[in-house]
Amino acid sequence: MSENPQVNAIREHIETRERELAGQAEQFRARIEELTQHLGETDAESESLRITRKTLLTLAMPSPATEPNRPDIPGEQRAQRRRAGAQILTALADAGRPMCARDLCQALGLPILPKNAEGIRSKLKRLVSRGILIEPEPGLFARPDA
Repeated sequence: MSENPQVNAIREHIETRERELAGQAEQFRARIEELTQHLGETDAESESLRITRKTLLTLAMPSPATEPNRPDIPGEQRAQRRRAGAQILTALADAGRPMCARDLCQALGLPILPKNAEGIRSKLKRLVSRGILIEPEPGLFARPDA
């Protein structure tokens, strides 16, 4: 090689810069690996929650004919109403759009019968009155954050 001092200075500068860039690249690769791991963990947890929500929504609620004959307990009734409200909120979140009572019956796996649609509509109106849901158009219900 040449013994030219200018060429040697340029070569040393290039080698120094190459080492700096290699170090930065290695840091970026380590960070990418770390972020990829976090992303995988987040995706796995998100998928687990999605499956749990789907499983909860597909669990059949016992029909009144199959329940044992016993007097209703007020606290039990409140718990049932809370569960029904949670299922409605979840179905609306999954749909990502306003829904009518009939569509919610279908989403919740209930037979589309007038009594079921009216029961769901009643629950929806109650949730609207409590500020949990909104009714952007008559008969359509949505989460306020949708």
